[in-house]
Amino acid sequence: MLPSILRAPWQAGPEASTPGPVLVSVTEFTADRHDRGLPIALSGLRLRRSWPRTPGAVGMWLWLDPWRKRSGSVSVWTDERSLYGFVGRPDHLRIVRAYRNRGTARATTWTADRLDPDASWTAAHALIRDPTPWPDKAVHTSDHTSEGP
Repeated sequence: MLPSILRAPWQAGPEASTPGPVLVSVTEFTADRHDRGLPIALSGLRLRRSWPRTPGAVGMWLWLDPWRKRSGSVSVWTDERSLYGFVGRPDHLRIVRAYRNRGTARATTWTADRLDPDASWTAAHALIRDPTPWPDKAVHTSDHTSEGP
């Protein structure tokens, strides 16, 4: 049996050696129809190619839940400014504008004292599996055991 959530390997960014603190961002797009899910996932793969040159990028995973028409990313950044720099890039904005009326999106962020890819994925995976609304900002301690609002 296939896992419900498929994950691409960790893709390091130019700041992969940063010790922390770091900002973790989780995004999800749920397509309104099955035939729209794959194109948005492929758009994410194209953006991933530029990741090693993205300022402030520590690392990231893309994920896909094809049975539920969902895909997204878990990205780790040096700071909020770097994340928002990426979000405002023309190539990213083109994708967002092309798909914004073809499904729903949600996102959240939290900070961690240090880079710990395993702990970041574990916390993100818990959010991705949970169908309830995500908090605007999730709160995690450095050991990633507590979630906030």
